[in-house]
Amino acid sequence: MTETSSTPSTAGDAQEAPRGRLQRMMRYLPLVAPVLLWAVPCGVLLYTGQHWPLPVTLTGTALFVLGLIGMPLAMARGHGRRQQDWAAIVGDTLLGSMWVLFTWSVLFGVLLRLALTVAGVGDGQDRARIVTWAVLGVTAMLLAWGYAEARRVPRVRRVDVELPRLGAGLDGTRVVLITDTHYGPLDRARWSERVCERVNTLEADLVCHTGDIADGTAERRRAQAAPLGTVEATGARVYVTGNHEYYSEAQGWVDLMDELGWEPLRNRHVLLERGGDTLVVAGVDDVTADSSGLAGHGADLAEALDGADPGLPVLLLAHQPKFIDRAAAHGVDLQLSGHTHGGQIWPFHYLVRLDQPALAGLTHHGARTRLYTSRGTGFWGPPFRVFAPSEITLLVLRPAS
Repeated sequence: MTETSSTPSTAGDAQEAPRGRLQRMMRYLPLVAPVLLWAVPCGVLLYTGQHWPLPVTLTGTALFVLGLIGMPLAMARGHGRRQQDWAAIVGDTLLGSMWVLFTWSVLFGVLLRLALTVAGVGDGQDRARIVTWAVLGVTAMLLAWGYAEARRVPRVRRVDVELPRLGAGLDGTRVVLITDTHYGPLDRARWSERVCERVNTLEADLVCHTGDIADGTAERRRAQAAPLGTVEATGARVYVTGNHEYYSEAQGWVDLMDELGWEPLRNRHVLLERGGDTLVVAGVDDVTADSSGLAGHGADLAEALDGADPGLPVLLLAHQPKFIDRAAAHGVDLQLSGHTHGGQIWPFHYLVRLDQPALAGLTHHGARTRLYTSRGTGFWGPPFRVFAPSEITLLVLRPAS
């Protein structure tokens, strides 16, 4: 193991002006977004030609208003200073439910109304009521399915990865990746046990956890994380921090993983030997560590590779896919990441791609660098996964043919 200027120009002023306006608009987004999230479905389902009886309209409107007020309050109590788990569950569930209802009110509602109009089905009120019931039905089915997908033990996804510099002795090396377990307000200790049991059936040479273990401190979520100590590997079990560790006393999570028998790769590397060949397994802190204020925490790939033979293939653990530019510049062969959750609830996928270079799966970057991005093993916040199934990943390493 290694331990690893002066007065701005007129052109500059012109460029800064729209950027400043954009920044001012972004400050209001947390206020505007919840209003749109609740107001748009309310309008589509109640006020676009349905002509419901007055008690129905008033009751429906009251429920939307209560949700608009209650959701931010619950999330503030759940994720703010008080950290009340029951409030986090309520707020997160409302957020996920309304995201799905908002999405399908806009997309499905508009398309269905257009189709009904073109087909000449009923009058305006009939079409409006059909749209309302259809949107509510689709939303209910997606939420039920999404909840089951979020709470299930993930399916195993096997991927063969060819690495040109991999020695013949390392051919068939089995690397299991879990990530973004996000132990949190919903107690998932039994789920954690079953995930670890599934991992132990895969006969791994190396097991990796690429961060975001939990939402909450190690002391608070210890019972849910404890089954990670039962994970088996013939070589090593390695871990790197994710951004959520830096919201919850990251050093506590590093210490707990060390206690459970995992190697925290904080800007350092270990060597995995098999069949007479060697693989460098390196890890870096999450990119958010740089601004966390924690002494000694920060992503440093040069330090992680310090002392490693430059002729050996390198497998790098980095929580966020966006680290791939640095990995490719250092000639890393394979980077393993999580963070994206595969979007978790469609169509959030498209927003994730604005921030990250990959959403899920195996991608190529630069001359030889591969990136595998997992959709994650657990879920964050809303207990739903819609068109973004969770996964336990088995990567089988192969020399390039």
